[in-house]
Amino acid sequence: MADKSFHIAMYPWFALGHITPYVHMANKLAERGHKISFFLPPKTQHKVEAFNLHPHLITFIPIVVPHVEGLPLGAETTNDVPFPLHPLIMTTMDLTEPHIEAYLRELKPHFVFYDFTCWLPALTRRLGIKSVVYSRKTLEKGMIGSDLLEPPEGFPSSSIKLRAHEAQALAAITTMDYGRGLSFVERQLMTLRPYGEYMGSQFGKPVIFAGPVVPNPPKIELEKQWEKLLSKFEPKTMIFCVFGSECVLKKDQFQELVLGLELTGLPFLVALKRPMGAKTIESALPEGFQERLKGRGILHRGWVPQQLILRHHSVGYFVTHCGSGSLAEAMVSDCQLVLLPHVGDQIISARLMAGDLKTGVEVEKGDEDGVFTKYDVCKAVKTVMDQDNELGNEVRTNHAKWKEFLLKPGLENSYMDDFVMQLHALVCDDF
Repeated sequence: MADKSFHIAMYPWFALGHITPYVHMANKLAERGHKISFFLPPKTQHKVEAFNLHPHLITFIPIVVPHVEGLPLGAETTNDVPFPLHPLIMTTMDLTEPHIEAYLRELKPHFVFYDFTCWLPALTRRLGIKSVVYSRKTLEKGMIGSDLLEPPEGFPSSSIKLRAHEAQALAAITTMDYGRGLSFVERQLMTLRPYGEYMGSQFGKPVIFAGPVVPNPPKIELEKQWEKLLSKFEPKTMIFCVFGSECVLKKDQFQELVLGLELTGLPFLVALKRPMGAKTIESALPEGFQERLKGRGILHRGWVPQQLILRHHSVGYFVTHCGSGSLAEAMVSDCQLVLLPHVGDQIISARLMAGDLKTGVEVEKGDEDGVFTKYDVCKAVKTVMDQDNELGNEVRTNHAKWKEFLLKPGLENSYMDDFVMQLHALVCDDF
């Protein structure tokens, strides 16, 4: 190919927290003239198509999601089901293999980017297509809690430390059945082994680094209903609290969260799924809460345009579960970060942000049970608010510096261009 452009298919795990970073990467590659075929569930397309900045190069291809016994009718992504049913979402993805094969035979891309579909390497190898795991570093084996209490050998000096209950919960995820009788880690190992030279330093092979993918400013505006709602409040006074598409709080923790936001005295927008055991969000609210907060506390059920809301002039604080996509969007916003992680890598990301980078304040929790109170929530928000608080000043200063660094002209081009060059090297014989 004389023009050195290539065609990439993308098939991320059916979770918005995975699909969104893939869309950001698709935009970066399309900026450089590369064609993207993006496989995703049909009902999810409308949530991300507005962030397709290059529709002439990025094509969303809806994949019919087979129904699996045990899933609610119409369920497509992890957003549609509670955590214990996530393995069944993986099973639906496994059942799409014949459809993906048919598309790949027709499209003939140079690469397929994927994360959890462990059968893709064997399929792409048969078709003469390169498969690339676009993901974070994975584990080498199933873990027990004690394995995660200390950093692995050779890990750089860091303030990232897990508490006992966090380590135990993270270890449990690595061994749980994730469809086909395979654990989560077994799927990851099957995913990486065929092309270990491309991913995973644990295999003693080089890694292709994509660098931090900074989300492009959206070309669309906030819908009128949101603009009207948010514009009622003074600049930089609103707290925006959202925990991604998968997090479901217990009812008592949900109540402590909203009561903590109430204690701050600031207006807030909370976009969460209904708590465990509650029929609706409203039924889970503390007694008298809605009457006290009328006009100041806004509760929203379902998906919200997070990136656009973070950019709104009224929003000054972001209470986040520390998903990687949410942190990427937050780091290039002017919102101060309050970190409230729940599971897995969210906890590690929170310790990195609050400890090593000092760009946010983590909500304190009990060492033994991981429970937080309304006072813990209020304290964390007040810390990033208070102009006279030493830690708050440090966090605000560091956040501003990192934002400036990440948006520095030419920075992203340097590592993204190198990433593309390394992809070219993998298919140089084809060019």
